[in-house]
Amino acid sequence: MPKFLEIRRPFRGWASKVMRALLLIAATLASSAAVGLQVMPDSSARPAAHAGYIGFDRNDYPGDSNLKILRRTFSYSGYWLNNPPGANTNSWTGKRKTLQVAGFGFLVLFNGRMYAQIKSAGDAAKLGSADAAAAVSAARAEGFPLQTIIFLDQEQGGRLLPEQRAYLHAWVDGVNSAHFVAGVYCSGIAAKEGSGASIVTAEDIRKNAGERRIKYWVVNDSCPPSPGCTVSRKDLLPGSSGISFAEVWQFSQSPKRTDFASGCSANYNKDGNCYPPGTDPAQRLHVDLDVATSSDPSHGRTRD
Repeated sequence: MPKFLEIRRPFRGWASKVMRALLLIAATLASSAAVGLQVMPDSSARPAAHAGYIGFDRNDYPGDSNLKILRRTFSYSGYWLNNPPGANTNSWTGKRKTLQVAGFGFLVLFNGRMYAQIKSAGDAAKLGSADAAAAVSAARAEGFPLQTIIFLDQEQGGRLLPEQRAYLHAWVDGVNSAHFVAGVYCSGIAAKEGSGASIVTAEDIRKNAGERRIKYWVVNDSCPPSPGCTVSRKDLLPGSSGISFAEVWQFSQSPKRTDFASGCSANYNKDGNCYPPGTDPAQRLHVDLDVATSSDPSHGRTRD
């Protein structure tokens, strides 16, 4: 017991009030120290900011039987609203609730158009608006709530050509006006132009977006900054991609892109793919790896 608490003489006037306040402070500090508490925490002693959440995406649905083992590693899953690139069908259709029940958040994707398709359509803005309506319709049919972020898959990198920009802006406007949120999946890697200048697709889109609200999911699988095919890094965040405004960073692809990821450690499988921990490579359950600031980057979970 501190000696201040052993003083029993009464105090009078302001001196009494001051002394009683001092006694109360001393008693509080002593009591706190006795139980190991810190009354005024030092900010330097606070835990570091939470590291990013790791997720996966792939063109084919991984199968219901694999969700449990995937959930041991991943917080969220990619989710295609239409046929993925190069596919004639979409195996993700109807799987939103199954994934949510398994504990996954979502990265919702809509496969956009290649430049040749946009060019041949004649009216890029009209095509973009039509595809936005298709994306919104599919998101509603799958049960995604309003304000879900839908990422347009912009496969081709470099500076957008006028037709690509018109298509993208019309798509973004259509999605946002339908009370969903438009995002874009695009390159975060600098591409050389014929003039010798370098352009990063994500920065080019943002610079020319005007007042449009767009969320960014960037790909940069170059090592560095990517750690390659690994989920053991605890310090990864989307900004580690080199794009400070990114919401999501895809840091590993399957198969490994040797033109970008040649400097990565030998942590890909010998066949060039990235496989989740605990899975048999013979199953061919290869994935792309992502990091986000949320366990549900598209905010696609519902209360059901």
